[in-house]
Amino acid sequence: MKDFELLDISLYTEEPDRRVVPLRGPDTPDTRDTPDTRDGPGAPDIPATPELPEGAVLSIGLTFRLGREIAGVAFEDSRVREGTVLATTRTVLGGFRTGGPYEVRLPPERLPVGRAYRGVYELTGRFTDGDGRELQVVHRRLRVVHQPAAHKQWAAPPMAPGPAQPFSGTAGEPLAT
Repeated sequence: MKDFELLDISLYTEEPDRRVVPLRGPDTPDTRDTPDTRDGPGAPDIPATPELPEGAVLSIGLTFRLGREIAGVAFEDSRVREGTVLATTRTVLGGFRTGGPYEVRLPPERLPVGRAYRGVYELTGRFTDGDGRELQVVHRRLRVVHQPAAHKQWAAPPMAPGPAQPFSGTAGEPLAT
């Protein structure tokens, strides 16, 4: 068993339907040196780029297990859009004993809103130990898309048509009044 094994990274929405968008499954290879855009024979099995509505409140869920006791496990995520590093956040997860799986949910964050913020974001998650040694790196993408206005989402359904008027006469004749 490896010293550190990442089992899953998921995004949890705080919306009423509380859907989970898995970003990494147990059969997905580490893509440290492999771009997401490769396809054809021998291409890695990489999940599709999830589409998330602008303004959504998300939290990252991490599931991992350890082959040895590690003090000071930290998760650093870096967000890049169009070649520009937007933010890098470091969260100390704590010390963990050998075993697992351990599940950690990071604090929720709101996705940006507006035309300028829509598009594909490159995400890099890096796990380190208390001495700064890299345990694992994961690369993923997500797309922020336009969210319809709330008043349109929750609008009342259209009114049902009224009762039909009975026809009288034959084709071409006016309706009876």
